[in-house]
Amino acid sequence: MTHPVEMLPASEPPGTAACLPSATPPPPSSDEDFFSSVSVASTCSTSSPSTPIPSPPQPDPQIPISWPEGGTLTLAWVTDLMLSFDWASKNLSPAELPSVLPVVVFDRLVLTASKILHKEPNCVHIDSGSGLGPDSKVVVVGDVHGQLHDVLFLLRDAGFPSDDRFFVFNGDYVDRGAWGLETFLLLLAWKVFMPNRVFLLRGNHESKYCTSVYGFEKEVLAKYADNGKHVYRKCLMCFEGLPLASIIGGSVYTAHGGIFRSIAVTPAKRAKGKKNRKIVLNPDASAISLGSMEELLKARRSVLDPPWEGTNLIPGDVLWSDPSMKDGLSPNKERGIGLLWGPDCTEDFLKNLNIKLIIRSHEGPDAREKRPGLGGMDQGYTIDHDVKSGKLITVFSAPDYPQFQATEDRYRNKGAYIILEPPNFDIPIFRSFEAVTPRPKANPFYDFEDCIDSDEELDLASMAT
Repeated sequence: MTHPVEMLPASEPPGTAACLPSATPPPPSSDEDFFSSVSVASTCSTSSPSTPIPSPPQPDPQIPISWPEGGTLTLAWVTDLMLSFDWASKNLSPAELPSVLPVVVFDRLVLTASKILHKEPNCVHIDSGSGLGPDSKVVVVGDVHGQLHDVLFLLRDAGFPSDDRFFVFNGDYVDRGAWGLETFLLLLAWKVFMPNRVFLLRGNHESKYCTSVYGFEKEVLAKYADNGKHVYRKCLMCFEGLPLASIIGGSVYTAHGGIFRSIAVTPAKRAKGKKNRKIVLNPDASAISLGSMEELLKARRSVLDPPWEGTNLIPGDVLWSDPSMKDGLSPNKERGIGLLWGPDCTEDFLKNLNIKLIIRSHEGPDAREKRPGLGGMDQGYTIDHDVKSGKLITVFSAPDYPQFQATEDRYRNKGAYIILEPPNFDIPIFRSFEAVTPRPKANPFYDFEDCIDSDEELDLASMAT
């Protein structure tokens, strides 16, 4: 396994970033015993893989997991959950997961998390009012797609959430990987434990359509059997509560797909004797213009799937849109949903919100190889637009993605996450890392040979029904 490398801030010209040695890691503590590999300093992103360091003996997990008396989660509870999921992935069949996390504990965790998430606005603000200070750091994470062991590694490498370490996860926790349920539940546990330090945004795969096609639904049914439909339904209800975007330090906008359109509201003439005025939405595509923060905050995010029309167009845009190297704002015909936007729109969006940086995710190596003019995802991130007012960045945190590939030549991309530091939190520091290997043996929960690219040619009719 090649170990993470910290790169210089994105202000350096492409191709000139030097490699900085990471700090020598401390001896493994009890909170780190569940990891199957140890991170050590690396001198350059192009260096050969280091000789693997044997991991320390792992303690037996305390299973089954029980809900803590009083309902208050602790660091010990969350780290034991991490240990238990890691152990189960290597020693138990999927159908034995209820012996680790009984459905009654699942219910308490998801209900507690859902209550927190549903109270959050569409766009969460992470600023001084929420505890962001001169000693704080913010870690922004892209798609993880059920790659549990890479998420465990990322959390250890970045440092667990704490009073001065915030996390923003940019969606796509499930589908395509074999451990989407464990990954999602683990992040929910962190959210419940530190609700003002961990922020979980929604991705396009946190939907009924995507999870029915790309594995998550079948994964849940396989793992919880007779309770599978109940568990899946509760997950969908939790998806509805996931916020759509964040603003970090007043300087950075993050969302899974990206920017969004304005929704024109045209009042029609009121017929005599009628109290209500007809509202005409869904303007002609030729009139598309950038939306405002006020419109984002008013959007209805609880709709999981199309029809994306009227005010529902905004969540569809936020979750499904892609950048382009061509100026302008237009419908995203390749995906059949969302927008394509050019550098001019990035400039306008940054100026309108008075921010310096857009961080989005949504595109892995399979999607990027079909996108002329935009960088590949081999390092886990790209700087897509560099304009007068700031930058647009794509970050993707699932290395060697997708887990199941239908071709002999794998993408073998690195994953990455971004660190934002004071005073302004607007200069990204990138950390690239390779996949934890070997992955435990697992079978796919979807027909991956027919789903090489999960984000093209959507069956909109099926989504609507």
